[in-house]
Amino acid sequence: MSLDTRILQALAEEGYTTPTPIQAQAIPIVLEGRDLLGIAQTGTGKTAAFGLPLLHRLAQEKGRPPRFGCRALILSPTRELASQIADSLKAYGRHLGLTVAVVFGGVGFGAQRTALARGVDILVATPGRLQDLIDQNAGRLDHIQTLILDEADQMLDKGFLPAIRRLLKSIPAQRQTMFFSATMPTEINRLASEMLKDPARVSVAPVATTAEKVAQRVIHVAAAGKRQVLAEILRTEGIGRTLVFSRTKHGADRIVKQLDQDGISANAIHGNKAQNARERALAAFRDGSAPVLVATDIAARGIDVDGVTHVIQFDLPEVPETYVHRIGRTARAGASGEAIALCSHEDRDKLRAIEKLIRQQIPAETRAGMTAPAAGDAPAPARASQPKPPRGDHRPQRQPQHRPNGHGGKPADPKRGGQPGGNEARRRPAAASDEPRRDRSWREGDFRDGSPAPAFLRRGK
Repeated sequence: MSLDTRILQALAEEGYTTPTPIQAQAIPIVLEGRDLLGIAQTGTGKTAAFGLPLLHRLAQEKGRPPRFGCRALILSPTRELASQIADSLKAYGRHLGLTVAVVFGGVGFGAQRTALARGVDILVATPGRLQDLIDQNAGRLDHIQTLILDEADQMLDKGFLPAIRRLLKSIPAQRQTMFFSATMPTEINRLASEMLKDPARVSVAPVATTAEKVAQRVIHVAAAGKRQVLAEILRTEGIGRTLVFSRTKHGADRIVKQLDQDGISANAIHGNKAQNARERALAAFRDGSAPVLVATDIAARGIDVDGVTHVIQFDLPEVPETYVHRIGRTARAGASGEAIALCSHEDRDKLRAIEKLIRQQIPAETRAGMTAPAAGDAPAPARASQPKPPRGDHRPQRQPQHRPNGHGGKPADPKRGGQPGGNEARRRPAAASDEPRRDRSWREGDFRDGSPAPAFLRRGK
């Protein structure tokens, strides 16, 4: 079975000539109506792999979308990826007359409610916003014929599983379901067994395989020296368009601020950014006015920008498979690229897990006063324990647990805030963090800061 000639015409206009491996394997299976579990690295053409046969089937069936509903639903973990998928489907199906809408958070509900009220053939959505619309009686899922989860691993990693399960209760059991993912954690297998019926499995690259044209290296550096090393790399190594990964949203903002202080133009993109700010950051990244983009993993999904020469991992990921996905942001469409990881003492366990996953040792160098780790080295030693302050020292002390009657204590009075000593505790306000804190333990008759305890608290009184 071949694709609709109108789709082939649109592909020719887009300059597409040869299908990628994931497309060549997946499209015939989807056209047959089978469920599909597809595993492929990012940048291999997954959107066309599910989008082209989806458009073909919807065009052939010529159904009418229900009001407030859709015929096909595509779930995405991020706004950027949702917008990218919708744009691609509109381009591939420009001659078909099908309607495509996208809904995601961070923007107003008005336009999204209006689009759903008329009904759409294909809805691309993030799980949270879609559930919000359903809760407002502005959306329905009971006419869905095809369900697609793109980047399913990231939707699970980012905590979308409860929202997905809730949405599934409203979707007909008789449907075609597809999973597409860059990695294959255990949770995907478990969910696939629950949702997919006799699925075909297509795997273009093993989960542990990194892109062949990506040159990898790791720089061992003290955590405090990462900022300096990052600035040196960006200044001295002829780097072009660069994607920097941060573990947290606040970390991404901090890196951008530090780079600005170092005279390097950069923007951050993460879940706390407003949609217009994210779009401006992506536009500046694409046109080169701010060639450094600092992103969290969830925001990086959907960043499909040609010419990314370098991926720098300021923070190594907690999940080793995420490393594979990150470096797949470069060396796309046959180009080459470089991936650099900054590894502190605290990151060495993560680095070993990554090297175990990809079955290779990443070439390493050392900077900023670090000593290169030996193979199989132990984790960084714990900090030496600090001596306990002498009696009378006015540093804050830990509050000891209250001891019941019969062990030198007095029970807490719940009418007085649960504090021992009743009137004394009520009269004296809680100590500020920069003032001496009295340790209310009266086993020896005095407070540990040297001041005498009230007579009624002394042992035997």
